[in-house]
Amino acid sequence: MDLGIAGRRALICAASKGLGKACAVQLAREGVVPTLVARTPEPLEATAEEIRKDCGVEVKTVAVDITTPEGRAAALAACPEPDILVNNAGGPPPGDFRDWERDDWIAALDANMLTPIELIKATVDGMIARRFGRIVNITSGAVKAPIEVLGLSNGARAGLTGFIAGLARKTVAHNVTINNLLPGPFETDRLQATLSAVAAKSGRPLEEVAEERRKGNPARRFGHPAEFGQACAYLCSAQAGFITGQNLLLDGGAFPGTL
Repeated sequence: MDLGIAGRRALICAASKGLGKACAVQLAREGVVPTLVARTPEPLEATAEEIRKDCGVEVKTVAVDITTPEGRAAALAACPEPDILVNNAGGPPPGDFRDWERDDWIAALDANMLTPIELIKATVDGMIARRFGRIVNITSGAVKAPIEVLGLSNGARAGLTGFIAGLARKTVAHNVTINNLLPGPFETDRLQATLSAVAAKSGRPLEEVAEERRKGNPARRFGHPAEFGQACAYLCSAQAGFITGQNLLLDGGAFPGTL
C-alpha cells in the first residue's frame, strides 16, 4: 500500500535507537523527510546515516535535550513546519514511590507529558492551516495496565493520554489526527532496564526473569521494533484520517481486557 506521505516532513523525537528509530526508518521508507532528535550525537548521526543509505532521503539531525525549552526551539528551527510529529522520550527510572521526591515527579512530567504537549502546541496550528497533520505519541502499555515499578511513567503518561483524548476531537475536522501508540514488551534497552530492575528486586537472574516474561506473553515472544515502526507509519498515512484520539496497544495480547 502506498501510504500517500512521500515528501511530507516529520519531526521524530528520541529517534537514535529503539522504537523512535524504528518509526523514523519506516517513515523514511515511505518517502518522508525526517528530522531526528536525540540527546547523544554519535548514535544519532549513525542512525541518520543508516537511513540515508537505506532510503535515499535527506535526513536532518538535532542533538538536544527535547525536554528543555532550548532543545525544543532548536528542533523546531530545524523542522519548523512538520506534517508529522512523533513524540517520544525515554521513560523515568523504575523504583518505589516512597523514594521519589517532587523533583523526580517534575522530571517525569516534563519528559513524558509536558514536552509532547509543548511540541503539539508549537506545530498543530500549522498542520491545521495546511489541512494535513499526523501526531503520534509513543506512550506505554502501562497506560492500560500499570507496571508496579514504573509509577513515575504510569502517572505522567496517563496525564498525556487524558489531554490527548480531548484535543484529538478538535483537530480531526482539519485532517489533523492525534493518536497514541502503547508499546508492550519490545526488544529495546528500556525493556532490558525494566527486566533488570525486576531481577534486582526479586534476587533472581535476569535471564530467568526475561524468559518468564517472554513465555507469559500470549505471543510467546517480545515485539520487534520494526513492527512498531510500521504501525506508526500507518497512523501517519493519508489513509488514517478517520482515526484519532485512539490508544493502539501493541503488546502481543498481554492485556486481558475485552476493550
